[in-house]
Amino acid sequence: MSTKKICAMFPGQGSQYVGMGKDLYENFSLAKKIYDEACEILRFNIKKISFEGSEEDLKKTSITQPAILLHSIVCLELFKTFKNEKFDLVMGHSLGEYTALYANGVFDFPTVLKLVKKRGELMEKAGKERPGIMAAIIGLPEEKIKDTCEKVSGICVLANFNAPNQIVIAGEIVAVKEVCEILAKEKAKVVMLPVSGAFHSPLMESAYLEFKEYLLQFNFNTPKIPIIMNTSGEVCEDIEVIKRNLEIQIISPVLWEKSVKKAVDSGFQTFYEIGPGKILSSLVKKTEEKVMVCNFGKKEDFLT
Repeated sequence: MSTKKICAMFPGQGSQYVGMGKDLYENFSLAKKIYDEACEILRFNIKKISFEGSEEDLKKTSITQPAILLHSIVCLELFKTFKNEKFDLVMGHSLGEYTALYANGVFDFPTVLKLVKKRGELMEKAGKERPGIMAAIIGLPEEKIKDTCEKVSGICVLANFNAPNQIVIAGEIVAVKEVCEILAKEKAKVVMLPVSGAFHSPLMESAYLEFKEYLLQFNFNTPKIPIIMNTSGEVCEDIEVIKRNLEIQIISPVLWEKSVKKAVDSGFQTFYEIGPGKILSSLVKKTEEKVMVCNFGKKEDFLT
């Protein structure tokens, strides 16, 4: 049995890809069971969209969020089946925080699916009511980006602090585009993100208010292991603090770089990314070069 301390991390929106989960469904009876059960709980055919849907389908927030959550949960359950290792800490990026809370026992399977379905629907609706976009700014310091956001007219805020010199901005379309143009002239690399709204910004206020009410219907179990929360970048095991963090997460920045540093400062040198893609692994390595990262998202990852 390994004695190393393992931090499990779960991806958020942007990690989706066409056909995700199909190899797992076709090769593992456990994956098939989880996907089939999810279709009944969600009341739509998430399998068909995940396995056969177009890129446009998977960009819809109301689809993307449950699809990524489900893929990540399948990978988590396969990990528990095939690997003789346990996690000592969990964290997730935005949407991925819900998978992390499932992984540490705060939510059961039906609850986390319902929460994420509702969250995705409300965020998509908010994105239509107050259209916005997000862009990653790479290669410039935080202060420069912040100053530029504050100088343009309209809403543009720092939404994700992902890694050193990699910050995501979010806000109104014209304002974000203006900031991107200014920063591109400052030699920043600008990447527009495949999302349908200005997440983690004031434009999500209606989603925040409705979701806060929706959360009241659900039970939160005591976490089995600690979680580092997005809005604080701190280790948390208190249910009331977890609830409050989930409420404000929709309109608050994701402090991912701080979260990674907190994990390392707490003695973690091994990070497992569980779910689609390798985005978080890349961000972790950019933040802390010497740590070890592993990915568990495809069939072969569980059989080697």
